[in-house]
Amino acid sequence: MFAPPGEDLVNQWESEQACLRLQVMEEDTEDWQRSPDFSGLERVGGVDLSFIKGDDINACTQLVVLSYPDLEVLYEDSQMVTLTAPYIAGFLAFRETPFLLEALQRLERNQPKLLPQVVFVDGNGLFHYREFGLACHLGVLSGLPCVGVAKNLLQVQGVYKNEEHQSQIAALHKGGDSFPLTAASGKVLGKALRSSDKSSKPVYVSVGHKISVDTAVRLTHSCCRYRVPEPIRQADCLSREYLRTHFP
Repeated sequence: MFAPPGEDLVNQWESEQACLRLQVMEEDTEDWQRSPDFSGLERVGGVDLSFIKGDDINACTQLVVLSYPDLEVLYEDSQMVTLTAPYIAGFLAFRETPFLLEALQRLERNQPKLLPQVVFVDGNGLFHYREFGLACHLGVLSGLPCVGVAKNLLQVQGVYKNEEHQSQIAALHKGGDSFPLTAASGKVLGKALRSSDKSSKPVYVSVGHKISVDTAVRLTHSCCRYRVPEPIRQADCLSREYLRTHFP
């Protein structure tokens, strides 16, 4: 177990987030992003961490790369890691990013032709207390376009899971329907997306880096066979399978 972090560490992390936040690009930067069918996009990545039950220090870091648009696995990398930072709400990136970044760097060194053109992150991007969640952090440090996709609503900046939010969810009738997650300031921090006709529970999509929110939503929907986009779903499945096999 980790000791609670001191105020100095939290202040240092906040300062680092504020500094890196200035580098986030919230618009489309790649040609394939501007194409109606994402022509030119061939590889989509997904990252996740899975934990051994009852252990919050040892985890399996998972990177997968899928073909696009077929969503077949081209590359997978499972690695056991020992986390060095505690979990604190709003600072997940300081716990997970170093290991996710290492996985991307390993791929770039060993099989650069398989480097993903965009990475899906199981977590938030701009939809965050300080508009700098895990997907932003990984995007800025890797230089790759990143999309944050969260399964649960982070109640932040005036966005609440209230009756209005529930009625907006009820109005999402088919896969691809979405509504904006608007902060008290009026800024759209992300969108709630009904990702599949089969699932009435939305996912929460936000910009990580080098992509616009509308493109991020469109791309997320195009990568969904089920509720969770395939790159994240596969990363989750493969990391859990790795733990089951090696730590039965």
